[in-house]
Amino acid sequence: MANFGGPTLLKRTLGLQDDRYSQYIGPTTDFEPSLINLSPFDPQDESLLARGTLRKVSDDDTFLMLPDYATPGYEHQLEDVEAIERLVAPNGRKLIDLYFQVVHPSFPIIQRNVFYEQYERDYREFSPALLAAVYILAINWWDQSEELSNLPRPDVKEIERIMRSALTGASWRPKLSTVQAGLLLSQKPEGDQWAPTAQLVATAQELGLHLDCTHWKIPPWEKGLRKRLAWALYMQDKWGALVHGRPSHIFTTNWVVQPLTPNDFPELECDENDTEEKLEIERGRTLFTQMVYLSQVLSEILDTFYTLQAMQNVANAGPQGTHLVLSLAKPIQLKLKEWYAAIPANIRMDSSFQTNNVSSTRLSSIGYLHLAYFATEITLHRRIIRSLAADSQAVDAYVQHICRSAAKARLISAMDFVNRLTHQHLRAFWFFASKTNFALIGTFGSLLWATSPGREEADWYRRRLGEYRWTLSVSSKPGERKGLAEFAMGMLDISTGLLKKLPEKPELSRSGSTAEMDLGRRHSLLSMGLGGGPMEFQSMGSADVSGGQSPESYDSSEEMYDNFAPTGGIASRS
Repeated sequence: MANFGGPTLLKRTLGLQDDRYSQYIGPTTDFEPSLINLSPFDPQDESLLARGTLRKVSDDDTFLMLPDYATPGYEHQLEDVEAIERLVAPNGRKLIDLYFQVVHPSFPIIQRNVFYEQYERDYREFSPALLAAVYILAINWWDQSEELSNLPRPDVKEIERIMRSALTGASWRPKLSTVQAGLLLSQKPEGDQWAPTAQLVATAQELGLHLDCTHWKIPPWEKGLRKRLAWALYMQDKWGALVHGRPSHIFTTNWVVQPLTPNDFPELECDENDTEEKLEIERGRTLFTQMVYLSQVLSEILDTFYTLQAMQNVANAGPQGTHLVLSLAKPIQLKLKEWYAAIPANIRMDSSFQTNNVSSTRLSSIGYLHLAYFATEITLHRRIIRSLAADSQAVDAYVQHICRSAAKARLISAMDFVNRLTHQHLRAFWFFASKTNFALIGTFGSLLWATSPGREEADWYRRRLGEYRWTLSVSSKPGERKGLAEFAMGMLDISTGLLKKLPEKPELSRSGSTAEMDLGRRHSLLSMGLGGGPMEFQSMGSADVSGGQSPESYDSSEEMYDNFAPTGGIASRS
């Protein structure tokens, strides 16, 4: 493909050649970097050796280029791609258009113009796994296409069977298309598994996706594609670590991919005269970029609180464990608060369907970003609530009240968000972690119910979880992404079922003692080294943990927690 005679965007590509694959040569392999530099390179930055062809992309980075034909299963590629195309014929192009209309804007891991160039020239150029992945995802919106809805659906199970076999074969000759196919397969309903994520990370490292390709000698479009693909893999790893409760595979010490910029996205992906489509592409890019940053904050939370070492550090702190958790939570919470306050206007929930003041009928994937935000907040607050519950005597009543009030505000805001989702959100593309993120809201509510100090507060959480289940049941009506809500309902039923075995909670006074609260807050500030002058706090009334307030009614509680920020300001506007 590097020597293709006609005009093609694939000339000089590193990771998408038709007949060769690349292997990154790391600093500790049997190839000595100093000796590589002695090798004679031609004007194409290649040097032929007995073991393969060296391809130098920068002063420090070199790849070994090897032929596809020498790998297991190569001879089946052509028959696989033809079998896949037959299964969707004559609607292959319609499905591709549907994919780029629904999935691609908010998950841009494919170079659209290159993909269409290949398909129009000859679909046999495609990796069978990637072509199948695009078709499988697009078929999820089959009924929403006027051209396809009245036609019989293709055999998805057979397409997936061929795809999985092809993906296994592609691991012997990895290309960017291999990672693309694996990521897309993970986005399908019930498609996410943890073990394949590890394989994808390993494949990406073979391809050098963990490196900084800014100054490599490759086409500019491939640089942008590599960065988008690398960050999509980063998100898959971090959110996979969260939803599966497993250690992440990607570490900052071996990750030098640069932040995404507007130049990393293709300039022309839509009709310049179609204002609505142009705005949708821009919204999708903003959404993807913001999700990358949010995933980095999630990674910090997982590293700070949920690694084996981090959990041991808190345990070793003994009675000071909760204070340690609160102090570590403070800077992360500030990042989340600042991020949420600065969300660009075009991806806010209240402005997603407006185009020149006219309501849009397009599907919108911004829901998965906002849901991910609440899941990130919940992941932070879960650790705080667990720590409080583990040793309730280590922290005074005032600090516990503030922490639980802030956690309650997060829960109410998250439930309110789910309640405000429309069919334009629910029918759109959702990031793979979303079904678990919906479930985490119920899990968090169950945790707050289980750790409630009194019967009245526990009953309040029980009622709210019942309301949340009803909201989920409404969201699972036909024609919408029912797998998202059904999974969350199932997990909610499990957790609330376990809660029935809790001992009866005692009855507590709703008002409490103001004098005791004053003493508690003063003691907490002094014990944490924050004394030295009186602090004025507003009335606790609006944060009454037995009430049913809307998120807006928590302003005074939030401000008090901000004042308490030196040890754990864990509240932010939602």
